Amino acid sequence: MASHIVGYPRMGPKRELKFALESFWDKKSSAEDLQKVAADLRSSIWKQMADAGIKYIPSNTFSYYDQVLDNTSMLGAVPPRYGWNGGEIGFDTYFSMARGNASVPAMEMTKWFDTNYHFIVPELGPDVSFSYASHKAVDEYKEAKALGVNTVPVLIGPVSYLLLSKPAKGVDKTFSLLSLLPKILPIYKEVISELKAAGASWIQFDEPTLVLDLDSHQLQAFTAAYADLESTLSGLSVLIETYFADLTAEAYKTLIGLKGVSAYGMDLVRGTKTIDLIKSNFPEGKYLFAGVVDGRNIWANDLSSSLSTLQELEAVVGKDKLVVSTSCSLLHTAVDLVNETKLDDEIKSWLAFAAQKVVEVNALAKALAGQKDEAFFSANAAAQASRKSSPRVTNEAVQKAAAALKGSDHRRATNVSARLDAQQKKLNLPILPTTTIGSFPQTLELRRVRREFKAKKISEDDYVKAIKEEIKKVVDLQEELDIDVLVHGEPERNDMVEYFGEQLSGFAFTVNGWVQSYGSRCVKPPIIYGDVSRPKPMTVFWSSIAQSMTQRPMKGMLTGPVTILNWSFVRNDQPRFETCYQIALAIKDEVEDLEKAGINVIQIDEAALREGLPLRKSEHAFYLKWAVHSFRITNCGVQDTTQIHTHMCYSNFNDIIHSIIDMDADVITIENSRSDEKLLSVFREGVKYGAGIGPGVYDIHSPRIPSTEEIADRINKMLAVLETNILWVNPDCGLKTRKYPEVKPALSNMVAAAKLLRTQLASAK
Repeated sequence: MASHIVGYPRMGPKRELKFALESFWDKKSSAEDLQKVAADLRSSIWKQMADAGIKYIPSNTFSYYDQVLDNTSMLGAVPPRYGWNGGEIGFDTYFSMARGNASVPAMEMTKWFDTNYHFIVPELGPDVSFSYASHKAVDEYKEAKALGVNTVPVLIGPVSYLLLSKPAKGVDKTFSLLSLLPKILPIYKEVISELKAAGASWIQFDEPTLVLDLDSHQLQAFTAAYADLESTLSGLSVLIETYFADLTAEAYKTLIGLKGVSAYGMDLVRGTKTIDLIKSNFPEGKYLFAGVVDGRNIWANDLSSSLSTLQELEAVVGKDKLVVSTSCSLLHTAVDLVNETKLDDEIKSWLAFAAQKVVEVNALAKALAGQKDEAFFSANAAAQASRKSSPRVTNEAVQKAAAALKGSDHRRATNVSARLDAQQKKLNLPILPTTTIGSFPQTLELRRVRREFKAKKISEDDYVKAIKEEIKKVVDLQEELDIDVLVHGEPERNDMVEYFGEQLSGFAFTVNGWVQSYGSRCVKPPIIYGDVSRPKPMTVFWSSIAQSMTQRPMKGMLTGPVTILNWSFVRNDQPRFETCYQIALAIKDEVEDLEKAGINVIQIDEAALREGLPLRKSEHAFYLKWAVHSFRITNCGVQDTTQIHTHMCYSNFNDIIHSIIDMDADVITIENSRSDEKLLSVFREGVKYGAGIGPGVYDIHSPRIPSTEEIADRINKMLAVLETNILWVNPDCGLKTRKYPEVKPALSNMVAAAKLLRTQLASAK
C-alpha cells in the first residue's frame, strides 16, 4: 500500500531558512550562502521521507518566500513597477515583489484560505505578457533525482492560480481573470514537457479552490484547462490535490471528470462529507489519495479510527488504488517533536508534528497492506485513551461559566456614538488622532534579555529593569514624534498569542514548534489541550508602568479570544466555539483589571477573526455569530469612558463588514494600504460606520519609508468616504518586524501628514 505527503514545512527544524533569509536581506551573507542552506534543507526533507518509506514524495513545495509567488515567477507575471526585463527571475526581483524595495511597494499579501499562512497575491490583467521565467520546479526535481529520490513535482494548478489572483491596479475590477487561462496554459505545457524529459512519472497540481463555493463558469474552467493539458500530460500520472474542506457534489463531479487525470487527493479530516461522495461514485481505475492524517494540527492521529476509514474506502476504490496521505501540506504544522525537550511526557504522547505525521502515514499504509506494527498502534491507542481521561483537560468551573453565557448577547449598555462623546471628554484628542498598533521593533538586545531571563541567566529584578528601560525609550520616542495615543511597545512579548497562552491555564508550549506565517516570519502557536482560565492578571503590571511614564493615553494591549483560538493549535475534542468562549471569559477578567488600574484605552486585537471564516458561505453565519459574541463578552462590563479598540489585518474584510460593525468596538484599526485600499470600497458603496476607524496608512511589512505627501494622499482618500470625526491615523500593523531607522522616519511622516490635514481642514471651515 502506497503513501504520500502533500507538502512539508520549509523553514527547517530550528528555523534555519529564516536566519539564512534575514542574513541575506541584511547583506551579511551571499546568495550562494542562502542557496546552500536551502539545498541542505531540501535534501534532508527528501531523505527523511524516503527513509520513512513514503512512496510519493513531493518536490517544488520548498520556497524562499511563498509558493504562489513561485508560480507567479514561473509564469513571468511580474508587475511592471519592479523593472524586470525578462530572463530567469533572480532574487532581486523575487524579493522585491515579496517585500518591496526602497522605491516601490510589495505586492499584496493575504491569508491562504482559512489558515495563518499568507500568500503573495498575483496582479494580473489583459496586458500581462506571460513567459517561462523560473525553472525552479524542474531544477528541484532534478536535484532530488540526483540524490536518488524520484519525487512528485508540485505546481499550483492553473485554475486555482487565476482564482487566487486579483486584477492589477488600473485594470477594471470586473475583468475576468479566468479569461487568461489560454495565455498561461502554454507555460504550464513547457514546464510539464521539461519535467517529463527529466524523468518525472507523476505530477501534482494543487487545486484547492475546488473546495470553495464555485459557480458553473468557474467549474467549467477546470474542465477546459485539463482538457487543453491532456495531450501534454500524456505519459504522466496526474494527481489533482484538494484540501481544507469538503467538495460540493458539483465540484466532485467536475474533479472526477477531468481529462488526463489519474488520481484525486482529498482532505478527509476537514472534508468528512466527501467520503459519502466517494462511496456513492468513484471512477474505476483511478487512484484516491486519502488525506486521513491532519496536516493542520498537532494531535496524534487516532490510527485505529483512520484505519477503519481506509478499509471502508479500500472496498470502494480497490486495494491497489488507495494511497494514504496527509489532509494537506504539513507546512501548517510544527516540524519535529524530537526537538521538544520541555514538554512533559503525558502531553508529548498526545502529539505528532510533521516528522511524526510522516511516520503515521506510512504506518497506516503498511497496516492496510497487512503489515500492521502492533506495538506502534498499541502505544497510539494508549495515548488516545490517556488524553480522554486526563484530569488536567477538564475544569468544571470553567465549563459551567462558559455554559452560563448562553442567553445573552453581551452588548455594552450605551450606543457607540454616546460612548465616543464620553470618551472624547475624558481623552481630549485632536481630529485625526494618531496611534500605532502595539509592538515596536524587537532589537537583538531586547531578544537577548528575554532569552536570558527565560534561561534564568539574569534575575527578575534585572529583567524588569531592562524592560522598563525599553518601555521608557518607546514612550519617549512617541512623545517626541507627537503621537496622540501611545503604546508601550510590547518589549516583554515575543509573540502576541504565546505571551497570553503562557499565562492561561489549559495551554502548553513548545521550544521549537515554529510554523511559517509568511516569508521569514515564523510563529510558535500554543497548544490548547484543556479548559482555559486566567489564574492572575497578565498585562496590568506593564501597562500601569507605561501609563505612569506619560500624561497621554496609554493603550492596554490584549489579544482577543478569536485570534488566540485561530493562532493556536486547538483541542479537537470539543467544538471550537466552546474553547473560544472560555478564552473570552479569561480576557474579560483582564480588561476589567486594566480599567481598574486606570487604563482608559484598551485594544483587544482580533487580527485573525476573518481567517477563521469557514470556506463555505453556508457556514459563515454560525461562525461569525459566536466569534463576534466572544469579542463582545471581553468588554461588555467596562464604563462608557473606557475606549475599546480592536485591530484586524491581512484579510479581505469587505464581505464581513457588518459583522465587524456588530463587534461594537469604539475604534477599529485595520490593514488597508498593502491591499490597494480595498477596504475603502465598502464605504464608497454606502456602508455607514459610526465608530472610530483607522485604515492603515502605510505597509509595515516592507522596509520602504512612505513620504508625508503619500500618507496625506492616502488620508484624503479616506476622508472622501469617512467622517472626519471618526477617522484615526495609524500604520497597517505592529512594528515588531521593522528596524528603528525605518520606523522613526515613517512615523514622523505619518504624524506630519495628520497635522497637515488638520491644518487644511481647519482653514477650510
